Amino acid sequence: MTTFSSSSGGGGAITQFYNCVVLKDHQLVDDYVYVQDGKIIDPAKMFFDERRAPDVRIDCGGGIVAPGYIDVQINGAFGYDFSNDTDIIDEAVDNVSKGLLMQGCTAYCPTTVSSRPEVYKQVLDHLGPRAGSVERGAEVLGAHVEGPFISPQKKGAHELATLRTAQGGLEAFDECYGLDRLRRNVAYVTMAPEVAGVLETIPQLIEATGIRIAAGHSNATTAEATQALAGGASMITHLFNAMHPFHQRDPGVIGLLGASGTKRPFYGIICDGVHVHPHSVMIAYRAHPDGACLVTDAMAAQSLPNGLYKLGEMDVDVHDGNVYIQGTNTIAGAVVTLAECVRNFARFTGASKVEALESATLHPAQMLGITDRKGVLTYGADADIIVLDHELNVQRIFVAGQEATRENVVYKNKL
Repeated sequence: MTTFSSSSGGGGAITQFYNCVVLKDHQLVDDYVYVQDGKIIDPAKMFFDERRAPDVRIDCGGGIVAPGYIDVQINGAFGYDFSNDTDIIDEAVDNVSKGLLMQGCTAYCPTTVSSRPEVYKQVLDHLGPRAGSVERGAEVLGAHVEGPFISPQKKGAHELATLRTAQGGLEAFDECYGLDRLRRNVAYVTMAPEVAGVLETIPQLIEATGIRIAAGHSNATTAEATQALAGGASMITHLFNAMHPFHQRDPGVIGLLGASGTKRPFYGIICDGVHVHPHSVMIAYRAHPDGACLVTDAMAAQSLPNGLYKLGEMDVDVHDGNVYIQGTNTIAGAVVTLAECVRNFARFTGASKVEALESATLHPAQMLGITDRKGVLTYGADADIIVLDHELNVQRIFVAGQEATRENVVYKNKL
């Protein structure tokens, strides 16, 4: 008779998630998930080589087991702003990372709005990649630098005085950010293809730094946007917002969703019901479902009461889920959570649970090129896991294989 031990074999304790359906291979399947030392593992070695039983078993109550959510555009939350809180940037990252983790977001790209070069010198070294844990919160995947090489006509809530052109080519980006700083700390940069010097420099910038490029805050024609895509751009920042409106003869950046004969880009989309009408979300989903990356574009007021807050150097007014530059009707970021975006996306589009979940897990990981470890539950991937009910409400959260609870993840709001 074969006997199994719960403590033999190498490595740390093994955890089994059971009584669940698992998001894998674009399906929800009845299965188990096994975790050891912060990674998803193949149980075959445990069963057949080590003759070992799981040390911990987690009953998921018939729910859904999915990878943790990934937000690739978030300006701040819990009172903190990554562009404005330059003197307390480490405090900002610590508290936002922990707060996001407790919402089911296990990895993210802290986002800066268009700023002066001295701001990038102050903050980017503090926004680079760092591992997630219950002690440190959600993993930081590197910064998303939004601007300042963007269109003055489509600046949105970005300060006009900070905007720049790239007429100096690669040197202009070095002068603004520091190429070495980009290389070490940045996941991707949003820029407008039509800004002088940008189109010519995109391939050089990718080669010099390894970062990814997104088109956004742009008045580009479809021809210019297509050139950017051919040059290496792979993402559209907050689709429909701050860009050339759709026109039948020149749909602008939005037209890339209908491109043929080339790889279509991923696109961020804010599903708060404010930034993008549900019908527009449906159009994007129908045009290119595999490109959807749900983002919050959240700012400091996320999870806080109505009032006046900062977005970079701009004063913004938050009330009833709406965020505007103070004294104007210009939208300035959001206060939605990524978990809410997932549920809204399913409701707005009729997308399946699989499609809604993958738009906040697999797709952003694909956009960043990190599906070897994020956005999936394949063997060897990081054990960043959420357990949801079938209405897509997050019930339990795990980062690097450890459960995050109100008792072991402590953070504060900056009020």
